[in-house]
Amino acid sequence: MEPYRIKVVEPIPITTRDFRERRYAEAGCNQFNLAAQDVTIDLLSDSGTGALSAEQQAAGMRGDETYAGSRSWFRFREVAEELTAYEHIFPVHQGRAAERILFNALLKPGQLSVSNTHFDMTRANVELAGGIATDLPSPESADFDSDEPFKGNIDLVRLEALLDGPEDVGVVVMTITNNGGGGQPVSMANLEAVSALCRKHGVPFFLDAARFAENAWLVTQREERFRGHSPREVAKLAFRLADGCVLSLKKDGIVHIGGMLALQDAELAKRCELLLIAGEGFTTYGGLSGRDLDMCAQGLMEVTDPLYLRERAEATAYLAECAREAGVDSVRPTGVHAVYLNAARLLPHIPPSRFTGHALASELYLAGGIRCAELGSLYLGEIDEASGELLTPAPFELVRLAIPRRVYTRSHLEYVAETLAGIAKNPERVPGYRVTHAPVMLRPFRCRLEQVKV
Repeated sequence: MEPYRIKVVEPIPITTRDFRERRYAEAGCNQFNLAAQDVTIDLLSDSGTGALSAEQQAAGMRGDETYAGSRSWFRFREVAEELTAYEHIFPVHQGRAAERILFNALLKPGQLSVSNTHFDMTRANVELAGGIATDLPSPESADFDSDEPFKGNIDLVRLEALLDGPEDVGVVVMTITNNGGGGQPVSMANLEAVSALCRKHGVPFFLDAARFAENAWLVTQREERFRGHSPREVAKLAFRLADGCVLSLKKDGIVHIGGMLALQDAELAKRCELLLIAGEGFTTYGGLSGRDLDMCAQGLMEVTDPLYLRERAEATAYLAECAREAGVDSVRPTGVHAVYLNAARLLPHIPPSRFTGHALASELYLAGGIRCAELGSLYLGEIDEASGELLTPAPFELVRLAIPRRVYTRSHLEYVAETLAGIAKNPERVPGYRVTHAPVMLRPFRCRLEQVKV
């Protein structure tokens, strides 16, 4: 059961298929363009969509809105330092701001940023800073059906070869958990090896730690050496392996807004601080209100609670199992923050050129008012800007059902599974899509599409 009781409720929209078809067409068949009142179950993102606890609300009431050096800042810094042990703590409005500041201060034009998998906004910030984003996912990650416990790992053989070679590597960034790779965790053994390689070659090593607590939970469940450890103990050990981190607190801070850049190097911290003040706000608030800082601090303490993490992981696994029983496979083993549906297997009649993953995500909305995100050729493929035709498909066609923290109950998840079961009964009726407008960068957020019968 959920280890909490519900104190405040919010009505959710119950709509008809006719209404959804009309609204989806008006939105250019892009779920990012839908309004909240058009959506019944919103699984588009787990970023900033969680429910605040009573203690977080109480902490917010204690927020100090002094411009510089507020009490809220000192409370936030105390919690962040205890967790990460990094000397320089910079609050920002969300994780992408931390990425922008770090990569602009750290990367030189043409340098590589190497990762297990860069997510879309991380990749964009690397490229905007003049860097080249290079992904080295583990070979095991390509097998969606295996129960390999740590598919989020980086390929250590390829990483070592890259660091030994002539390429100019500016930074190694490990995403925990690996969101772009199916929400899979990274083992402590893999992090330790990456840390040792980076120190050997003098390359900065950072964590994209948006889901650090969920990664730590999976380590305690799957890595024998850490079975007796608490999630917080594992998280602390992970942070201490790196030179710093970027962290969207909208995920494992369980807040609606907030982020953090934390690092050890004093000279790098000076460069980052200048960019922070110029673009975000003064060093002790970084674009956040005092109440936000206090709620972030409280969230960082609550998120490593084993009861909370166990229930969250079990709820996600429950949805995945219900979906499989309905005939819809997902990436195995299930992570914590999302279920990644295998759209290519369910809809073999839709080729990548007609965006298989987007087709399944669209049908979930049209059939049940469920909003979610595609991770396939629309997101990762190469598309001709003029014609909208797919030039190079993505290596997979997935649909991510991201679960907001402390928001939906098991009956909501059962409704999602029932909607999937309805689609799986007649999958050949699902149409494909073609792009009618595609921006140069961050395509999924602003593109427009239309249905195409396959």
